Amino acid sequence: MSILDTSIADQPRYDCRDAYVETLAELAHADHRIVGVVNDSVGSSKLNSFRKAFPDRLINVGIAEQDMVGVASGLANGGRIPFVSAASCFLTGRALEQIKADVAYSNANVKLCGMSPGVAYGELGPTHHSIEDIAWLRAIANLTVIVPADPVETAAALRWAAASDGPVFIRVSRMSVPKVYADDYEFRLGRAITVRSGDDVTLISNGTVLWRALAAAEQLAAEGISARVLSMPTVKPLDVDAVVEAARETAGIVTAEEAVTGGGLGGAVAETVVQHHPARVSILGIPEFAPTGSAGYLLDRYGLSPEGIADSARQLLKTSS
Repeated sequence: MSILDTSIADQPRYDCRDAYVETLAELAHADHRIVGVVNDSVGSSKLNSFRKAFPDRLINVGIAEQDMVGVASGLANGGRIPFVSAASCFLTGRALEQIKADVAYSNANVKLCGMSPGVAYGELGPTHHSIEDIAWLRAIANLTVIVPADPVETAAALRWAAASDGPVFIRVSRMSVPKVYADDYEFRLGRAITVRSGDDVTLISNGTVLWRALAAAEQLAAEGISARVLSMPTVKPLDVDAVVEAARETAGIVTAEEAVTGGGLGGAVAETVVQHHPARVSILGIPEFAPTGSAGYLLDRYGLSPEGIADSARQLLKTSS
């Protein structure tokens, strides 16, 4: 499943939006019910080729996110399978009521694809950062929340979503990331993947930060620290068993995500640990409105670099000894 035969940091990087549009076109060729719905985001979603191939199956509502989600819900009620594609900051911020009422509460078969999430729009500042999306959506019942880590997982999650009935949210990163998984990877809802075994401490991550957690584990291994790395693509429903096992078998857990520190992956892990097997948990993320700056700078600023994640693991081990 994993392709980690060499250092993850040395592998080529990919834009997950390319995997998104290629997979969406593949699905649309196979199923006439697949349609795209956008908010004047054809270019930023890289959907120009999809529009050329399926000109009557891409609905552009303009800069009207609430309408976009409402239209998608109507299309789902009519038997279509709409994939809503928009910048995650605007999709989840402006249309949160429609996501709750028209999609989740109504159990509409809508696939919400949050493009360029996290701090991908770094220099545009907090208005365009989408660090709250996972926490917001995790609080809504009947909505699956998925955060793929690489292009392979992005494609696999899209295929799973198309074949599954019900509301789904998928983050689609624009930040370049290395491949973590081999091409035969199969997405399984609610299942964590052990991408590196370890017995001393556990690192749990997803999305653009997963490869950084793997690089952190490499650094720790050079110091004789055995770090388990769990990929947690499904934030909701969470793989409770994998989290509890990590809490029991290692000295503690470090979570690392391109999102706020409250209510996202770290919050889900902490809630699980508190209820099932209390253990030390360190939550890495973004605790405030981040300033303007490149995405890489912002991740480093908040300890989401390989060095920052490794240091958090070291500190956790010190306090647990």
